[in-house]
Amino acid sequence: MSYRAADSLRSVTLDDVRGAQKMLSGVARTTAMEGSRHLSQLVGAPVHFKCENLQRTGSFKLRGAYVRIAGLLPEERAAGVVAASAGNHAQGVALASTVLGVRSTVFMPQGAPLPKISATREYGAEVRLHGQVVDETLAAAQEYAAETGAVFIHPFDHPDIIAGQGTVGLEILEQCPEVRTIVVGIGGGGLAAGIAVAVKALRPDVRIVGVQAAGAAAYPPSLAAGRPVSIRTPATMADGIKVGRPGDVPFSIVGDLVDEVRTVTEDELAAALLLCLERAKLVVEPAGASPVAALLSAPGAFEGPVVAVLSGGNVDPVLMERVLRHGMAAQGRYLAVRLRLTDRPGALAALLGALSVVDANVLDVSHLRTDPRLGLTEAEVELHLETKGPEHCAEVGRALREAGYTVID
Repeated sequence: MSYRAADSLRSVTLDDVRGAQKMLSGVARTTAMEGSRHLSQLVGAPVHFKCENLQRTGSFKLRGAYVRIAGLLPEERAAGVVAASAGNHAQGVALASTVLGVRSTVFMPQGAPLPKISATREYGAEVRLHGQVVDETLAAAQEYAAETGAVFIHPFDHPDIIAGQGTVGLEILEQCPEVRTIVVGIGGGGLAAGIAVAVKALRPDVRIVGVQAAGAAAYPPSLAAGRPVSIRTPATMADGIKVGRPGDVPFSIVGDLVDEVRTVTEDELAAALLLCLERAKLVVEPAGASPVAALLSAPGAFEGPVVAVLSGGNVDPVLMERVLRHGMAAQGRYLAVRLRLTDRPGALAALLGALSVVDANVLDVSHLRTDPRLGLTEAEVELHLETKGPEHCAEVGRALREAGYTVID
């Protein structure tokens, strides 16, 4: 299956997706389908996770990259391929190229997480760091393609890519034939479009819901305008769906076949990632947790059985630590409090004793004595506490005030 530039906007069909599934046999894993008791109770119907975070390279991207590169003509393969990505697509292209014996060059932003850079190199690609944002990296990759003749492998805007990603939809129908709703994150739209092509052809009654981060939601205004439009400076921790403009090819499919596109906040993304880790024991990146965030934010809006596609698990450990703390704070399980106390021996010990009475776990303490705002005998303390939820946070605040401490909001 190969598409030349002249028909790059050709529709993707069920036959294309089935052909991609045959092509991927022995290359991509049929990833697990895991039930979520917690979300099932919230939604009031069975909820399952489609675990593409357990796919080779840690995301669904291998599927589309392999199908696209496998479809190249011999002379195109000989010229090599080039891609631009901050992480998941980079690794998918690198591994697919290595399996197929094709030389690959991947441009990544200079600030890309080191684990993703290392993994891309280990999968066999030559990595070049260029630019501070993905748009600059993309331009460099396209310039390289023009200069060398290497084939540019777009992360989502090509029929072969969409057909490869659509194999996720075929697996969902095989593993959960009773499914009524599929929830999937949307960046450029390749995964959602592919799933929609496969599922709607076989089960038009299944509702497909796309999810975008509110700070990077290009699809709602694009769908309203009837054409892909760009948003300025998309901002979200979910870099896997941080795309400023829908792809032309997936946009037309999403507009026709995806029933709804919802948005979620950063707090909801953090809470979803935390839930996946704590309740399902699954490491999921923020983009991969976006369907879970949508279920958490409006559990009554989804008819079950529901399948939430966990699209990837490549999360930088530094970001993971920040996101987990953010998620704990969003759930009322992490409390930062500043207060003033008398600067005398034993004052800090007394404060910590008051916190132990209400069973608040102290994570960090910052003690400030020299500041023009403070009186001669005053000190300011900032505490980071692990708590048990919103009610416990309120209890901690009351206990501190009752003990005579001045809490600074």
